[in-house]
Amino acid sequence: MKRKAIKSDIAWSTPEKITIKGRDLCSEILGKVSLGDMAFLELMDRMPTPQEAVVFNAIAVTLVEHGLTPSALVTRLTYAGAPEAMQAAVGAGLCGLGSVFVGSMETAARTLQEALPRPDPDADLAAIAHEVVLKFHSRKQIIGGIGHTFHKPVDPRAPRLFEIAQQNGLHGQYCTLMKLIAQDAQKVYGKVLPVNATGAIGAIASELGLPWRIVRGLGVMARAIGLVGHILEEMRDPMAYEVKTRTEQDATAHRHQAAR
Repeated sequence: MKRKAIKSDIAWSTPEKITIKGRDLCSEILGKVSLGDMAFLELMDRMPTPQEAVVFNAIAVTLVEHGLTPSALVTRLTYAGAPEAMQAAVGAGLCGLGSVFVGSMETAARTLQEALPRPDPDADLAAIAHEVVLKFHSRKQIIGGIGHTFHKPVDPRAPRLFEIAQQNGLHGQYCTLMKLIAQDAQKVYGKVLPVNATGAIGAIASELGLPWRIVRGLGVMARAIGLVGHILEEMRDPMAYEVKTRTEQDATAHRHQAAR
């Protein structure tokens, strides 16, 4: 049986040179390429246009930080228990990027790309949006990318992201379809369900040509930066032990009362 060759075209090295995606690290990348543009290069095998760079960096920056989310709390608590392993604390936080927090951008991108496999000038986007909403509603499922438990009635990040996409020529059919889904869902579900940040990011990532299966990775890359920031704050002004102590006290308070 012929065995598959093991190879990678991402990066390779010689004693004198490091090449990444065909570019010399020292002469073509260092001091010339931003972190966001480097991420784009890794995913798209090319450098972004100036417009793509603005939009891609905007969606990445949006994902870096959102306060004391479950991922941030897990990171702080893990660091409190294992301060010698920062990477484990960050990894623990990243494990929580799922269908509810951050990872819903993948769900949104998948919904859009399955409903509209490729941009089509003849597509009836309103009809497609209605079909999507009815499908989710019939299954009693939440539509990823719309509504928010805290940011009501509007998630302020979404309109700003769409505005940036519009300003840079990247507000196309996926962005329009995401908005139409939200509008139709509000009628069908009878709730205020505006596009949220992950919905906007899922749509804009689709405009950039990113396959939905990798879209959650944007959150993984960006949120890792934010979690390192939480660890630094935890070093300077610890809160994890206090969170642990209060949680334990509240969770067992009924036991103490019963024992009296």
